[in-house]
Amino acid sequence: MALKLRLSRGGTKKRPFYHIVVADARSPRDGRFIETLGTFNPLLAKDAENRVVLNAERAKHWLDVGAQPTDRVLRFLDAAGVAKRDVRNNPNKAKPGEKAVARADEKAAKAAAVEEAKNAPKEAPVEEAPAAEEAASE
Repeated sequence: MALKLRLSRGGTKKRPFYHIVVADARSPRDGRFIETLGTFNPLLAKDAENRVVLNAERAKHWLDVGAQPTDRVLRFLDAAGVAKRDVRNNPNKAKPGEKAVARADEKAAKAAAVEEAKNAPKEAPVEEAPAAEEAASE
């Protein structure tokens, strides 16, 4: 049986409250669980002492047994000093995608064309009307 340390949602609509639980990985998010390890209240300030309440001793026991924490729970365990979380770095995350780059290039090209049209010297109008009359008279 694959065990997970994860969050189970409680609370009311628009007022989330989570229980940190040990559950079978196949059970639903808010379904059956084995043990409650603590709580997480995201509505409290980040520096509030009761934002995350965790029984570190039981969490360590379940980690030793082989339970795998989710990323969010692993953050809590790292803050409590129970488990070590490796820092992730994705330098490509902030880079725009191919379509966004293409749109930006297209927009820059249009802006350059408009600027070029504004800065172009004014030419004298070409008289084409008499030439058109001569061709019509023949």
